[in-house]
Amino acid sequence: MESDCRIPVACCRPRVLVLHALFWGLVSLRVFGAALLSEDKTTVKPVVSPCWLLEDFIVTSACSQCNTFQTKSWSSCEQTGYVERINCTRSNKDEYKSCRSAVMEEHLFWKFEAAMLALTVVFAIVVVVRQRWLDRLASEKVRRQIESI
Repeated sequence: MESDCRIPVACCRPRVLVLHALFWGLVSLRVFGAALLSEDKTTVKPVVSPCWLLEDFIVTSACSQCNTFQTKSWSSCEQTGYVERINCTRSNKDEYKSCRSAVMEEHLFWKFEAAMLALTVVFAIVVVVRQRWLDRLASEKVRRQIESI
């Protein structure tokens, strides 16, 4: 009578089982040890939130494009490439805040429109080519049926 056990007998030997346990134990130790070590090394820096999140502000300088130096050095320029200068009312701090320019929005809109137009043309061409291919297959099938009569 045949056994339903799908595990080979060689895998059940004590030496193989010990080697498997040792291997998976080392893998687990490596993974969990790395996780524990990474927790110890991380230092929590206090996050200072900008004043415009916590209080009212007045825009002192309109939204303008950042130059290359500002883009690389200011964190507020990295997000959109445009920045406006604001003054927080309670703390009287001058800070820079990322903003979205109307020129940038219009440029993004026209890029989106061009992409959609290009996709429309591509898929229209795909539909026409596929329809011609299906028409050719149908006419070939009809031709074969007529020849077989």
